Amino acid sequence: MSRLPEWTLVGFAAWTLLLLLATVGVYRFGHIFRGLAGMGDFPADKVEGQGWYARAMRAHANCIENLPVFAVLVYALRACGVEHPAVDPLCVAILAARISQSLVHVSVVQTDRVVSVRFGFYFVQFLCFSALIALIVLRP
Repeated sequence: MSRLPEWTLVGFAAWTLLLLLATVGVYRFGHIFRGLAGMGDFPADKVEGQGWYARAMRAHANCIENLPVFAVLVYALRACGVEHPAVDPLCVAILAARISQSLVHVSVVQTDRVVSVRFGFYFVQFLCFSALIALIVLRP
């Protein structure tokens, strides 16, 4: 049995942490260490800063919102004993689309075209999640 679903789940979690550290963490700690802000100067309900910083906060939240969905699906695949040739490619596609969506979200000014590309990456994840659910529910 391939362990690729578990490894892609670990990759998703690692990406979530790396994205936080490389964007929000760098911004906040940079301001704190330079004396431009205190530890309590970053309220969660009021995002201040440049546009990329606000997008980074949202991109990280998107990862947090979808990580439990992926985790439950990987757990259910294993708990139900699902072995299907589509499982590994679907899991890889989820991770690749998540990383791509985050990068587009953070690194590019959000025009209608860019948001459409970003949504396309999310939709790939949605379709892959749906396919994994179908494989679990319809297993022989």
